[in-house]
This record gives sequence, C-alpha cells and structure tokens, in this order.
Amino acid sequence: MSTDRPTLAALPRTEMGKATSHLRKAGRIPAVVFGNGASTPVSVDAHEFQLLRRRAGANALIDLEVEGGQTTPVVINGVQLHRVNRMPLHVDLFRVNLTEDMTVDVVVRSIGESEAVTKEGGTLLHAVDHVRVRARPDRLPKFIEVDVTTLTDFDSVIAVRDLPVPDGAAILNDPDEVIFRVLAPRVAEVEPEAEVEAAPVAAPAEGEAAAE
Repeated sequence: MSTDRPTLAALPRTEMGKATSHLRKAGRIPAVVFGNGASTPVSVDAHEFQLLRRRAGANALIDLEVEGGQTTPVVINGVQLHRVNRMPLHVDLFRVNLTEDMTVDVVVRSIGESEAVTKEGGTLLHAVDHVRVRARPDRLPKFIEVDVTTLTDFDSVIAVRDLPVPDGAAILNDPDEVIFRVLAPRVAEVEPEAEVEAAPVAAPAEGEAAAE
C-alpha cells in the first residue's frame, strides 16, 4: 500500500564490525533495523540517506523497503557520525507500530525577536533545547517553534506549559521548566579609587635633630 511518506531503500548485509568498512568505501552506510523483538542488519545508500534526512527532518516516519520487499515504517533513532568530516558511519532505524505511542526528543526553536533583547540590550537565554514528546509515530512533530516576542521584559519567561502542543501529542517535561527567558545586561561595577594614605614621618633619632 502506497503512502505519502518518504521511502528509503535498503539491502540486507552479513558484514559486521570492521568488515563493514568496504561498504562505506562503496558509498553505503551500515544500518540496523530494530524494534518489536527483531533486529535486522541492512545497508543504505549514503547519498540517498543524506538527501532524505535533510528533506524529511527529525522524527520523520519513513517507509523502509528492504531489497524490493514489503515496506516497513521506521524512524531514524540514531546516527553515528565521523568525528572529523561528520559523515554518517552507522544508522539505527526503529521499527514502529503505527497504532502505539512512542516517546522522542523534539527540538525547540525560537521565532521572532524579544523587545527585551532589541530595546533593552538583554540576552535571550535558551535554557532547554529539547523536550520529550509522546505521540503516535505519524503525529510526532519534527520540531516545536516558539514565538519569543512575548518576552517583553526581564521578568517574562516561556515555560513548558506555554509551548504549542501538536494535536494528539503530549509534552512530558515538568510544566514549570523554563525554556526561554531574557537576561538583563550586566553592568560593570566601577571600583572606587582607593585612598592613598601618607606614610607616617619617622621621628628623628636622638642626636639626629641636633646634628641638622
């Protein structure tokens, strides 16, 4: 059955550990599909995976098609990156049940500008950049956008309770946890000039006064 979800083609693999290095040289990324009691090693085309990852975004539901067989709905659970060139070395794909909720980390990002920053010289503090969201796989948001124009002074805050909650989803963080606030500019304290005390004049020793 066709869906409007992006599709990622995969091939079965038997190579494990260091033996997977030749896959990367051939332009493929070793991956594993897990969840619901099963684990399947596969490989995916590196270029195709990078394009899909940029296009679909985080927490996107993907139809994985292994060697032309039946598609399986998965989400990208984790990507191991090279320390230098940041290219994917290994991918974890989580097999999902479309009728069951799952919990993931969702990025929180700001839109707009706070007057406390633009007019009062404050600094926007992004205290929490991810929140835990629980929803069915097809209702998981890629990110949560927050309008920070409501931060008009240094006493205003945006907490978890103020975040827009997508339909069918729940945010699991503490409702009072602060996500955004504006810090007042630091005013440098001017140290008062120290008073210089005159050195006491030593009394002349006996005989010195008479000699002068």
